[in-house]
Amino acid sequence: MSDTSRPIGDAPGHAPSDAPGDAPAPPDASVLRVRLDLAYDGTDFSGWAVQPGLRTVQGELTAALATVLRQTDPVRLTVAGRTDAGVHARGQVVHVDVEHSAWAALPGRSDRDPGASLVSRLGGILPADVVVHRAAPVAAAFDARFAALERRYLYRIADAAATRDPLRRHDTVWWRRPLDVEAMDAAARSLVGLRDFAAFCKQREGATTIRTLLDFSWSRGPDGVLAGTVRADAFCHSMVRSLVGAVVPVGEGRRAPDWPRLLQDRAARAPEIHVMPAQGLSLEEVVYPDDADVAARSLVTRARRTAG
Repeated sequence: MSDTSRPIGDAPGHAPSDAPGDAPAPPDASVLRVRLDLAYDGTDFSGWAVQPGLRTVQGELTAALATVLRQTDPVRLTVAGRTDAGVHARGQVVHVDVEHSAWAALPGRSDRDPGASLVSRLGGILPADVVVHRAAPVAAAFDARFAALERRYLYRIADAAATRDPLRRHDTVWWRRPLDVEAMDAAARSLVGLRDFAAFCKQREGATTIRTLLDFSWSRGPDGVLAGTVRADAFCHSMVRSLVGAVVPVGEGRRAPDWPRLLQDRAARAPEIHVMPAQGLSLEEVVYPDDADVAARSLVTRARRTAG
């Protein structure tokens, strides 16, 4: 099946809403809405979304669910954030609607919870680079994409001063030049707020580039690896890796600390920004409101964003 969400992160975090006035479909009482929390190593995937002839996370997960749930029709998934080729996830979330009878049948003759049974059965089918950690029923109004309050990403860079661990080569970018983490942190923090991030996005026709960047900060760990934390209500296409690409030249001393902030004043994509490699990026967490508030949150998110 095809994903019902548009990208929200980099193609982790893409825009949750591109069209005003979208209304959620009414809950279907004949099915149970189930939330899946999963993680994956994106190295060998061509991103999240199904693409003909390519290996994708969505393709693997839908096939495994169809087998476990004994469905002949394609399983319909909604994802919190489509990820690009090579991007990882530790905190990805999807929802799927399951027939009540199929959910009840999952434990078989065991006394296990259906959610635990689903996780166990998927673990026996999915490849080693995709793991579903949790499966549980949620409110019928829950929407993995539109109900999210924020997404959090991590970007890892091992510069000349860091210890290069070959065991982390798939989730860390190796950078030849030394980087000033304090300068990068100051430049990153200057971008936080409700603003138009057109300079950092690959624009899509009719899509808004206004986002609320909640946090963009950098620190250096004990091993010397630089870790960039990026949190926002949502992200447009390539935004996260472009944000990182805008502050790395500051860390190298090639650009002034205010350069990223000056780029932000542009109303179109800034070609000077280098989009950083995918493997350094991971979707770490998606935050949702309580069940009682998910329907209201979905309606708010679907509304077209305007600058405050």
